[in-house]
Amino acid sequence: MALNCIFLENYYKLVYNVLMSTLQKNITGKRIALLAEKGEILFHFNDLANLWLIQNKNTLRTTLKRYCQNQLLYRIYRGFYSIKPVNEIDPVLIGAKSLHQFCYLSTETVLFQEGYLSQKIDHYTFISKKSLKFAIASHSFRCRQLKEKYLFNPCGIMGKNGLKTATIERAIADLLYFNPWYHFDHPIDWTKIKLLQKQIGYPLTTHRYDYSKTE
Repeated sequence: MALNCIFLENYYKLVYNVLMSTLQKNITGKRIALLAEKGEILFHFNDLANLWLIQNKNTLRTTLKRYCQNQLLYRIYRGFYSIKPVNEIDPVLIGAKSLHQFCYLSTETVLFQEGYLSQKIDHYTFISKKSLKFAIASHSFRCRQLKEKYLFNPCGIMGKNGLKTATIERAIADLLYFNPWYHFDHPIDWTKIKLLQKQIGYPLTTHRYDYSKTE
């Protein structure tokens, strides 16, 4: 009788562990599927709490730690996670998502990419409501602070690959707002720039290479 009790006890423990393991796998599978349905790569702590309906922060932290250990998620920094290793993600996307607010790529980064600056910039530049410099992995970022009345003016801001990016003209107008005497390595159509400055509400700048005509 005692041996039977021990056997049954061990059997029930085994069944319980198998059931719990299966249940945990099902829950994990559903959570990862929810991430896939979002069509996004990067998630903040609160995003995951809301998506997975986990109110207890300690429970969520424990869950995220386990998922990262099993490489179901990757921790970029505390509170910021990805479904892919950081070196496989577009650095512009990482920078924009890490700011976790309205922002767009502009100024030196856009102008270098478009050939208006010859010297390569060692960081990615964004415009948002705050001024910030930060680094993630091997990437450096700079965020320039812009007043909201200018920031949310959509003139010259376009969507590109799921991100907001300034046009050449907007990037020039933005840069002139921060530095009216910035040197450009490419002819500028000053008529277009002044028109955009008026549309955004920027103060009109008199650049040293602006001879009141299109160059």
